[in-house]
Amino acid sequence: MLRQLNLSKYLSLVFALLFISSTTYSAPANGVIPIQPEQPTIAPTAPNLDAKGYILIDAASGKVLAEKNADVRMPPASLTKLMSLYIISDALKNGSIHPDDKVRISTKAWKTTGSRMFVKVNDEVPVKDLLQGIIVASGNDASVAMAEYIAGTEETFASMMNSQAKNLHMTNSHFLDSTGLPNPNHYTTPRDLATLAQAITKNFPEDYKLFSEKWFIYNGIRQPNRNRLLWRFQYADGLKTGHTDDAGFCLVASANKNGMRLISVIMGAESDEARTEDSIRLLTYGYRFFETHKLYSANTSLTKVRVWKGQNKETPIGLTHDFYATIPVGQYKNIQATIEMIDPLKAPIVKGQSYGKINITLNNQVIASEPLIALENNNKGSLWRRMADTLHFGFNKIFSRTNEKANNG
Repeated sequence: MLRQLNLSKYLSLVFALLFISSTTYSAPANGVIPIQPEQPTIAPTAPNLDAKGYILIDAASGKVLAEKNADVRMPPASLTKLMSLYIISDALKNGSIHPDDKVRISTKAWKTTGSRMFVKVNDEVPVKDLLQGIIVASGNDASVAMAEYIAGTEETFASMMNSQAKNLHMTNSHFLDSTGLPNPNHYTTPRDLATLAQAITKNFPEDYKLFSEKWFIYNGIRQPNRNRLLWRFQYADGLKTGHTDDAGFCLVASANKNGMRLISVIMGAESDEARTEDSIRLLTYGYRFFETHKLYSANTSLTKVRVWKGQNKETPIGLTHDFYATIPVGQYKNIQATIEMIDPLKAPIVKGQSYGKINITLNNQVIASEPLIALENNNKGSLWRRMADTLHFGFNKIFSRTNEKANNG
């Protein structure tokens, strides 16, 4: 009789405490429970520009705010140097080269046509000066000199550029040189260039400061930065211009207003003035009608989920990186967050592996989504734990079917 009583108590405890199973968890942004939207948001119409292709994105969230022919392959001209600069900055960051290293200028570098820094053959120029010469003066000679210094030859450097493009998921880009001189097999797209600019601003903030310099002096020659936005748009602080007869006038621009960074790409504009004004139009549109919010921090527990047959009954889940959302102005209070998890979730759970996702919705539409990872390992539990959870899980399924029949009846 005593055994039966204990078993009854045990089963009651099982049903009372462990019959909890759901695949969806509420996770309000910033810990604030969102309210229901009052009125649907009317999205403003993006500018319609004459350039061959363009795109506008938010740098933190990656949200595309405007685009035209964003995936069409186009000649990039000196926008190519953004990839050259990425590789140079990466080499500086990992210590394979140093700012004060002296680079000998080859005959090939000196003879390179187009925009120049005006280095001389056999000069030994510090890396930091060549970096400025590429960014501010768009020096083709400096680009070739750095390519040779890092890779031995410009051809080998171009192969590094293509490898880096793959690493950044620039799926429609191919580079043949470090400068962007015309070649039908040398191309990229507005979207790929936006991805590259986003990576530069994120990964190399110290080097990025050079993009805002308006003037560069070398060998007594004073040259202006060709990015007119530095003079005409108060929030602009980079990045790069480009021009050839094939490419037209191009500009990858970035601006930061109150912590919100936007990136615009203009390719194939008709004039220097057109690429500048088109960039201003895109950036103004982005800042006027959109705002970006940080919703969650990386490696921070959003919630804890039930794990069956594990050492621990629950495992914290979160994100690999900070999670931002870009939304129409004034709509932050209306966003909602929902977490979807694999169900049932059984041990072993591996730290860093994805087991679900978080969706951010506005007016019942998903506007952003990110995978969710386990923040801790949760190995298989003891034999007793596994047996107990097997029993509990079985009762759970039976009870679920009973409830489903009752609801359908």
